[in-house]
Amino acid sequence: MTDDRVLFEVDDDRRIATITFNNPKQRNSYDAAMRDEIARYLDIVAEDDDITVVLLRGAEGVFSTGADMNNAYGWYGDERHRHEQTGDQKQATQKRSRPSQRRRLTVDRKSFGFYHNFMGFPKVTVGEISGYALGGGFEMALMTDISVIARDTRIGMPATRFLGPALGSLHMFFHRLGPVLARRMLLTGDIIEAGSIEHLGVFTDTCDAGDVGARARYWAQKAAKMPADGVVIAKEAFRLVEQSQSYQGEEVASYIFHAYGTNLQFSPGEFNFVKTRAQHGTKEAFRLRDEHFHVPEPR
Repeated sequence: MTDDRVLFEVDDDRRIATITFNNPKQRNSYDAAMRDEIARYLDIVAEDDDITVVLLRGAEGVFSTGADMNNAYGWYGDERHRHEQTGDQKQATQKRSRPSQRRRLTVDRKSFGFYHNFMGFPKVTVGEISGYALGGGFEMALMTDISVIARDTRIGMPATRFLGPALGSLHMFFHRLGPVLARRMLLTGDIIEAGSIEHLGVFTDTCDAGDVGARARYWAQKAAKMPADGVVIAKEAFRLVEQSQSYQGEEVASYIFHAYGTNLQFSPGEFNFVKTRAQHGTKEAFRLRDEHFHVPEPR
């Protein structure tokens, strides 16, 4: 059964496939089922000799705000299992509400397997990025071979504010953003506009919001005219160079750090998103998070 929150289409004449996050009511955030559907479509593209480029985009002008935090531990199965259980089983599960470390490692290994496969994808990946690119959405935006982004797109890893800075693909952040910007964004959880770092060349093409779709299609069509065999060989060569120069150890380090990061102990006065969400709901938890971390700049 297909998930209509992920759309897939192929332009056979141009050799371009398009994958669209289609969850606009939640700013195209995604859960495990959506991510698995994207992975399934990527496998189709990878195995289709007639497709050279995959264009990744989001519906209604928003790329993706990353993992759906309405069910913070749902990725690990705990909340789903609690709903299914009754009586003594449910009471026993509630006493141990946090996922075990082994469960975190198992799930995070699968999650980061998806990101690693996308980063080393054998066809050309083009990102059409606008609105928001946060968390896992920001990671995928950085992983694309050719990235077209609107200047007013809000980018960042806000989850570092409640899961810690050792979150996500650290090697990639340092390689793609540079050590200074990577540290700034991970150690503060700041969300910034893409236009403010246009001079750094992080993204291929930074343009006005109204031009993103056309510019992304332009780059996709240019890449699709390249020899298909040459593209696949080049992508593997690129991956070898990056692995040897920048990403050594990334495949293991990313999911281990993430699993540890989801098991933090919070001291008095620190912001605990999961606890706050349980008490006040997701929307209010985000508001309280931003209120907690706000520090006015000096005049």
